[in-house]
Amino acid sequence: MSMKRALKLILPFVLAIGILWWMYRGTDWLDFFCVIKTKMHWGWMLFSLIFGMLAQQIRAWRWRLALEPLGERPRRSTTEDAIFLSYATSLVVPRIGEVMRCGSLQRSDGVPFAKSLGTVVTERIVDSLMIILLTTCAFLSQIPVFTKFLSTTGTDLHSLLARFTTTGYVVTALCLAMAVAGGIFLVRRYVRRGGDLLCQLRDGILSLRHVRSLWLYLLYSILIWVSYFLHFYIAFFSFDFMSVVSPLDAFLVFCVGSFAVLVPTPNGAGPWHFAVKTMLVLLYPACISESQAILFALVVHTIQTALVVLLGAWGWAHLMRSNHQTPKSLNH
Repeated sequence: MSMKRALKLILPFVLAIGILWWMYRGTDWLDFFCVIKTKMHWGWMLFSLIFGMLAQQIRAWRWRLALEPLGERPRRSTTEDAIFLSYATSLVVPRIGEVMRCGSLQRSDGVPFAKSLGTVVTERIVDSLMIILLTTCAFLSQIPVFTKFLSTTGTDLHSLLARFTTTGYVVTALCLAMAVAGGIFLVRRYVRRGGDLLCQLRDGILSLRHVRSLWLYLLYSILIWVSYFLHFYIAFFSFDFMSVVSPLDAFLVFCVGSFAVLVPTPNGAGPWHFAVKTMLVLLYPACISESQAILFALVVHTIQTALVVLLGAWGWAHLMRSNHQTPKSLNH
C-alpha cells in the first residue's frame, strides 16, 4: 500500500479520535453510564431507529427509479442491500460507499458500474440542494428566536462567540477545511476517470429527465430527509433534559449536524458530535449543560452507527445468499 493511500485511510480516524478525545477528555464515565442505565428512555431510542432504516430503504427505492431510464431494472432487495452495505463500508473508509454500492449492483444484477455511478452523482447533487434549502429555511425560521434571545438577554455576537475556547475555534476551522477538501477530492475523482466514463456519468445525470415520475423521485428525496430528521429528533425524547428543545430548534441542529458529516471521518464521528453539542449549548445555555449535550451526542451517534453496522451486515449476508441462489444470466 502506498503512503498516500495509507494516509487517506488513517487520517480520517486520527481526526475523529482527536476531536472525540478533546470533547470527552473530562467526562465522568461512571456518571455517564449511570445516566444511560437509569435515566434513559430506551423505547424512544429504539423507535427512532425505524426511521434510520426507512431512510436507507427509500434511498434504495429512489435509486432504482433513477436506473429505469437507463434500461436497468435491478431487484428492489438488491438495491436495498447495496445501500445498507455502502453505509457500513463508509464507516471503514469514508466516501467509499458510492463505489461499493455500484460494484455490488454490478456483481448481483449486472448493472454497468458507470451507469449506476452516474445516478449516484445525481443523488449527491439533489441531496446537496435539499440540505442547502432545508438549512436556509431552518436559519430563516429561527431569526425571530435569535433576535428575541439577544434583545431579552442583552447578549451580543461577541459574547456568544466568547463561549468558544481557542481549541474550539481550531476544531471548527479544521472541520470546515476538511469538508472543503473532501468535496474537492470527490469532484476530482469523478472528473479524471476519462472520456467514456464521463459520457456515461452524463447519461446518468440526465436520466432524471426520463424517470417514470419526476414527482415520485422528488417525493422520495423529501421523504429521505424527513426520515433522517425523525431518526434524529425522536431520540431527543430518550432524555428528560432534552424536552426543552423545540422541533424547529432540533431541525436547525439537525441541519448543522448534516453539514458536519461532510468532514471525511467515519460516519462524521467527531465533527458531528462537536456540531450538535455546540448548537445545543448555544441555543439553550441555561437549560442544557455542556456535559448533557455531549452525553446526548455520544449516545445518539453510537447507537445510530450500530444500526448502520447491523444493516450493513444484513445487506452483505443477503447479497451473498442472493448471488449464490440466482444465476447472473437471470438477473435481468
